[in-house]
Amino acid sequence: MNIEIISGSPRQNSVTNRLALFLKKYLTEKTQHEIGLIDVREWNLGLLQNVFASVEKTPDEFKPLAEKIFNADAFILVTPEYNGSYSPALQNLLDHFPKQSHKVFGLVTASVGALGGARSSQQLLLLVPALFGIASPHMLITPFVDKKFDAEGNLTDSSFQKSIDNFINEFLWLAESLHPEIETVYN
Repeated sequence: MNIEIISGSPRQNSVTNRLALFLKKYLTEKTQHEIGLIDVREWNLGLLQNVFASVEKTPDEFKPLAEKIFNADAFILVTPEYNGSYSPALQNLLDHFPKQSHKVFGLVTASVGALGGARSSQQLLLLVPALFGIASPHMLITPFVDKKFDAEGNLTDSSFQKSIDNFINEFLWLAESLHPEIETVYN
């Protein structure tokens, strides 16, 4: 299965991106799935003018991004909280592509505060059905993200591992259930 993690923070020194880096490394080590990382900071999409309906109909500079989106079987959205919602950069990226019918979305929020982006998680639960996707009900809410992961995406607070494992197990169960041809490989 091809899983794309979308790191939704546009900030240059994003602490949320630490969590996306961790998830990519962790899933790559623990599963046999193809794990990619789309970082919104790497794509200067500008405001939406046209939906990229296919790879062929995508401007050349965005074709690599379009290939990742169209080839993904499932997504993990990682976002900070912006005014009680997910990041506008994440919304803009997703708006450039057609609906993601029948694809599973893992929802991950993070903040340096005690709520961990809980309000943004509720907004993500509204977004995913609008994309015709299927949200995994087990979300990863990450308070004090700056104290849980270092700049390279390493977990520094081992007490958070159980929350990560619960999220990963439930996300993979749902995604693999929709792709029965793929064996479960997570331990």
